[in-house]
Amino acid sequence: MIIDFHTHCFPDALAAKALPMLSKEAGDLPYFSDGTVAGLENSMKESGVDRSVMLQISVKPTQNKTVNNWAIERLETNPRIIPFGSVHPRSDDWHEELGRLAAAGVKGVKFHPEYQLTYVNDPLMFPIYDRIAELGLIVVFHAGIDVGVAPPVRSRPEHFAEIIERLPRNKTVLAHFGGWKLWDDVERLLACSHLFFDTSFCGAYMTREAMLAMVKKHGAEKFLMGSDSPWAPQAEAVEDVRGLELPAEDEAAILGGNAARLLGV
Repeated sequence: MIIDFHTHCFPDALAAKALPMLSKEAGDLPYFSDGTVAGLENSMKESGVDRSVMLQISVKPTQNKTVNNWAIERLETNPRIIPFGSVHPRSDDWHEELGRLAAAGVKGVKFHPEYQLTYVNDPLMFPIYDRIAELGLIVVFHAGIDVGVAPPVRSRPEHFAEIIERLPRNKTVLAHFGGWKLWDDVERLLACSHLFFDTSFCGAYMTREAMLAMVKKHGAEKFLMGSDSPWAPQAEAVEDVRGLELPAEDEAAILGGNAARLLGV
C-alpha cells in the first residue's frame, strides 16, 4: 500500500482562485493538479497512490468551523482520501472543535505556524497539544522555511526541540524532512526522537545523500512519504523514496506501512 501523508485540496469554487494566488505569493510556484478533490483522485490513479491524507489549515481564528465542516464532509465521499482538520491557535472554539473532529472520526489536525503567525513553542499552544494528546489525534506541522512566507520562521528545529516532550508522543509529524531547508539543525536536534518526518516537497531540494543520511540516523520507521500535492507531483514523491534504494522492508515502510500503522488503516 502506498499512502501520501501530505496533500492539499480546496472546495471546487475556491480552488480556481486559491491556487493562482498562493502560487504568485510563492514566486510563481508551479502546481500539478487543479487543487480539487477530483484532481487529487486523478493524480492518485496516475501515480499508484492508494490513499492520501488531505491536510487543511485554519488560517484565521474565525475559520475553524468552515474548515472542519468540509473535512468532516469528506469522510463520507471517498475512503481513499483521509481528511484532517485544523484549529487556529488564537480562536475561541479550538477546544470544542478538536472534540468535534475526534467525535466525527477525523484522525488528525494540521498546524501551519507561518500562516497562523504562532510559534510552535508559544505557551499558548501547550493546552492545545494536551487536548490533542488526550483525544488521541495525530498532529501534523509545517516545519521549517515556507517558500511563500517571509521570515521570521516560527517552526524551526530548535523550537520543536524545546517542546519535544510536550508534543503528542508517536503521534506528531513534522513535514518536509523535519524542517524545510534547515536540515542540518533537524539532524542535530531532532533525529532519533519520537517525531515522525514526512518527505514532502524535498525531492528537488535535498540531495539523495542527505536524505539517506537522515533516514539512517532517524530510522526508516519514523518516515512517511508525502508529496505536498498540488505543489509537487505524487508520482515524483513516490520515486524519490524508491530512488533511495533502501532495503525493501524500509522502502515499503516509508511508502505506506508506517502511515497505515499510524492511521490505523
